[in-house]
Amino acid sequence: MDPLTLAMFAILAVLVFFTWRSSRKRKQAEEEKKQGLQPGVEVMTNFGVYGTLIDIDIEANQATIESTPGTSFRVHPAAIAKVITEDEKDGPRSVEEAMALANAEQAEREAAEAGVDAPVETDVVAEPEFGERTTEPTKRAPRAKKSAE
Repeated sequence: MDPLTLAMFAILAVLVFFTWRSSRKRKQAEEEKKQGLQPGVEVMTNFGVYGTLIDIDIEANQATIESTPGTSFRVHPAAIAKVITEDEKDGPRSVEEAMALANAEQAEREAAEAGVDAPVETDVVAEPEFGERTTEPTKRAPRAKKSAE
């Protein structure tokens, strides 16, 4: 066999190995998630809703999640993205929260290096948030009725 054919078989073998390995890791993560799905745990769904798992029915493929007190909904158990652990509850739930925490920590470090004991104001917002109204909405005039002719 020529070296080019051997190289192609070697590359194919490496690709098959990595595919098999990632599949095994994905199955293992899915099994760990299934083991953690017990009533009472806090979960996050694939569509970003956080809630408490109330009931899971394997035969009917339904899980009941309570997102707020008195509001519950049913989803397929595969729609549960992850189980929220104790160390994840205290962390930020969005990129904006993470950036705000990082900026506050950076400001505290800079203040400590400069020897300033005064707290640094980090909540100053110069521009409105996306979708935030800056003025009160005005009422529109009522529409004129069309006459039937």
